[in-house]
Amino acid sequence: MRHRIAVVGGGPAGLTFARVMHRHGHPVTVLERDAGPDARPPGGTLDLHEGLGQVALDKAGLLTEFEALSRPEGQAMRILDTDGTVLRDWRPGPDERTNPEIDRGQLRDLLLGPLDVQWGRGVTRVVLGTGDGARVDFADGRQETYDLVVGADGAWSRVRPALSPVTPHYTGVTSVETSLDDVDTRHPDLAQLIGDGSLAVYGVNRSLTAQRNSGGHVKVYAKFRAPLDRHSDLDPADAEAVRSRLLALFDGWAAPVLDLLRRGSSFVHRPLHVLPVSHTWPHVRGVTLLGDAAHLMPPLGVGANLAMLEGAELAEAVATGPGDLDETVRAFEERMWPRAGKWAQITTAGLERLVSPDPTEAIALFDQVQA
Repeated sequence: MRHRIAVVGGGPAGLTFARVMHRHGHPVTVLERDAGPDARPPGGTLDLHEGLGQVALDKAGLLTEFEALSRPEGQAMRILDTDGTVLRDWRPGPDERTNPEIDRGQLRDLLLGPLDVQWGRGVTRVVLGTGDGARVDFADGRQETYDLVVGADGAWSRVRPALSPVTPHYTGVTSVETSLDDVDTRHPDLAQLIGDGSLAVYGVNRSLTAQRNSGGHVKVYAKFRAPLDRHSDLDPADAEAVRSRLLALFDGWAAPVLDLLRRGSSFVHRPLHVLPVSHTWPHVRGVTLLGDAAHLMPPLGVGANLAMLEGAELAEAVATGPGDLDETVRAFEERMWPRAGKWAQITTAGLERLVSPDPTEAIALFDQVQA
C-alpha cells in the first residue's frame, strides 16, 4: 500500500527520511519553504558521528559517497588560553574516521540526489482529524491532505503545534557568527593558528571558536552569556558596530585570537534556544516530528546527527516494517524519546561547561571526550 506521506523541511532530517524512503521505492513529498537549494547560505561544517549520522547515510546507501567528500583532517582540535598559549593540540590519526567533517551544502546536495523537492512551499500549520488524514495549510492559501506528515522543520516548527504547545526557550547564551574567506591566501597567519580543524578559546562566560570548512572558508563563533535583549540596540547589518561591541566583550584576549573578529566579513546573531530536555507529546495519528522540531538542544555536534538517524530509522520502519502506519510511527516515537532525552541532557550540561564562569570546565570536558 502506498501511503500519502509528506515531510516538512528540507534539512538533514527531512532529506534523510525522504532519501531512505526513495531507496525502498516509496515516494515522499518534500515540502520546503526556501525558494531553492541555494536560497540562503547552508551554514557551516558538520561532523557526522560513526554511530549516528554515518549510520543514517549507510541506510540511505550514501556512505561511500560521504567518505569521498568528507574531511577526516577536520576532526583536529586546538585549544588556546586567552593569552594565546596552546593548551591542547589534538590531531586525528591517519585512519581516524569517528567524526569526519562535511560542509552542510555538500551534505544537502548528497542527500538531494534524485529527490523531487517542492521548493517555495511554506507551511503555516497542520490540522488534525480531517477524516482522511492530516491537512497541511500553505502560505499561499492552498491545502493538501496526507496520511502522515513528518515535521522536520527545525526549531520554530510549524508542525509542532499540532502535537505540543511547547515552544523553545532561551538558554542564556548567544552566538554571533562571522566568517573568513580564502583564509590560506588572505589570512595565512590565522590559517596557521586554526590548523586543519577547529580552534577554541575559553574565557569567563564566553568563548571564541573557529571551524574550517572546505575551500578555505572559516566560520567563527563568539559565544557569551547575556540577557536575550542585551544587544537589541545594535543593527546586525552594521558590521563595524557589532565588531566593536564584540572586541570590547573579549578585551584583553591575545591579539591573534581577536583577529578572528577583526577580519570577519559580516555578523549574524543567533541566540541559542532549546526545548525542554524531556519534551514528548501524546501520540496522534497522522503527524510526528524529527530533529530540532522534536527535541531542540544546544548545538554541540549532536543535533544534526541525531536528526538524520531518526529520519533514516523512521523511513526504514515505514518502508519495510509490518503492521499499519500509525503503529509504526507510535513505536518509533517511543524509541526516539528516551535517546533524545539522554542527548539533550548531555548537550545541556556541555553548554554549561563550555560557556562557564570557570574556563577550566571546557578543557576538562574536552579531555573527558577524548579519553
